[in-house]
Amino acid sequence: MNPLEFLKYTPKTNCGDCGHPTCLAFAVAVTKGGVDPGRCPHVDPAALPALAGADGPGLEAVDRGQEERDMALVAHLKSKVSNIDFQAAARALGARWSPDEPQVLCFRYLGRPVRLGRDDVRMDGEEVVDPRDQILLYNYVAFGGGRVPDGTWIGMESLPNSISKVRTLATYCEMRLADRFSGRAAALDAACARIDGRDGPPGQSATVASVIPVLPHVPLYLLFWDEEPDDGFEARVKVLFDHHVMDFLDLESLVFAAERMADRLLALDKGAP
Repeated sequence: MNPLEFLKYTPKTNCGDCGHPTCLAFAVAVTKGGVDPGRCPHVDPAALPALAGADGPGLEAVDRGQEERDMALVAHLKSKVSNIDFQAAARALGARWSPDEPQVLCFRYLGRPVRLGRDDVRMDGEEVVDPRDQILLYNYVAFGGGRVPDGTWIGMESLPNSISKVRTLATYCEMRLADRFSGRAAALDAACARIDGRDGPPGQSATVASVIPVLPHVPLYLLFWDEEPDDGFEARVKVLFDHHVMDFLDLESLVFAAERMADRLLALDKGAP
């Protein structure tokens, strides 16, 4: 299947709801990059099985290809981590190191304990199987740390070369949270507290302002303005980053970190552990 063949299943309106600037760009991402076609809310899932018999790789083959690329990246990051002195790196990463387990770093990821070794990583005592989470965690360690966050907050748009990521951040994090917690600010505040969120600096006009440490030195500042129906204002969310954040992760990983934060908050709102 090529991008033009998949394009006919999209609305062709370039609405951006999928996080890509055009429907064609999304079609390329699905057929060439393994992006989930379900990220477009306008694609009819019932029509997609027919694509499996189209010329070229079907969606299942694309998914397998993306998984293979993800696992190859995991292997590459593990090889980079293998050369790192964990004892020396622990402080710069905000992690814990013990001479009793010299090949392990311990830290928290969205409120959950992580034990990262050179060959595997565990969270809540269980192996992390999603390669995307493995990529984020190993990438954080591979970066080796940098300048400690100092509470100077900036938007994604202020980070270098981030124009294409602003819409992705809005689609997979900010808009999802605004929609779920509209009229339910207390529920959002409670969910933030469960993933180690703390109150942000005073003086914000936001209904909820919570600094959430996705990783020890990668805090995200979540600002939520609740709906005001009488004034015609819908709920809105803005995620800010510490201005030193790219000492710890690249842009792609930052957007995924925000997406995972949204996933976790939504899961907690449904009563998930």
